[in-house]
Amino acid sequence: MRILVLGAGKMGSFFIDLLSFDHEVAVFERDPQRMRFTYNCQRFTQLEEIKAFKPELLINAVTLKYTIPVFREVIPYLPKQCIISDIASVKTDLKDFYESTGMRYVSTHPMFGPTFANLQQLSEENAIIISEGDYMGRIFFKDLYQKLGLNIYEYSFEEHDKTVAYSLSIPFVSTFVFAAVMKHQDAPGTTFKRHMRIAKGVLNEDDYLLQEILFNPYTHDQVAQIRTELKELLEIIDNKDAEGMKGYLTKIRNNVKRDIEIRQG
Repeated sequence: MRILVLGAGKMGSFFIDLLSFDHEVAVFERDPQRMRFTYNCQRFTQLEEIKAFKPELLINAVTLKYTIPVFREVIPYLPKQCIISDIASVKTDLKDFYESTGMRYVSTHPMFGPTFANLQQLSEENAIIISEGDYMGRIFFKDLYQKLGLNIYEYSFEEHDKTVAYSLSIPFVSTFVFAAVMKHQDAPGTTFKRHMRIAKGVLNEDDYLLQEILFNPYTHDQVAQIRTELKELLEIIDNKDAEGMKGYLTKIRNNVKRDIEIRQG
């Protein structure tokens, strides 16, 4: 299959490496410097080169902010039968856009990134395939993600954004609060250092990505839950309520017991 990847950033390069030994792969990237470390693929900087390549599948791996604008720029140079796809972490407006193009499409979200994931060992990572869209496109990505050992889930566009609002906005906001109140420590403890590593990864993400995740229409209710829990915890602290603290710790341990093995003291 002839596959065109848009963008030679971290995830674009990941897909190029992943696909280039089994498929004829090309990358389109305006900045030639970003293509210095791409191998076993054709490198395009001009739209006319895309037209000559005649891709059968397009994977849009540009920064979230430019996902739809780049689609609009490139689509006139694609064969009508080409399947267009994205790997965006927020799907807002994408369904309407896809349906307006009249083209076959597939949308997926590999729920990992080079910041935290070990790209050589992904068996504990997840991927979402949007249940709407082209059947053959979905089968292609399902086979690809299965070969990587990913845990695969199928959601609608709406279900995806609800999931992202929970799984990304809560840890992101928690990290923001940590970073907002922290002070430099010359001799930090282990827990502090672990939080710092997470903060470093999150705060190195693209500003627009962070904004879009937090502006997701489903994010507000998730963040409001954090505020409610902080209010309850602050009251326990202010009142030095030992029984209340014991009850609160029991509650949160029960809440995470399916995902975390906790040793009781």
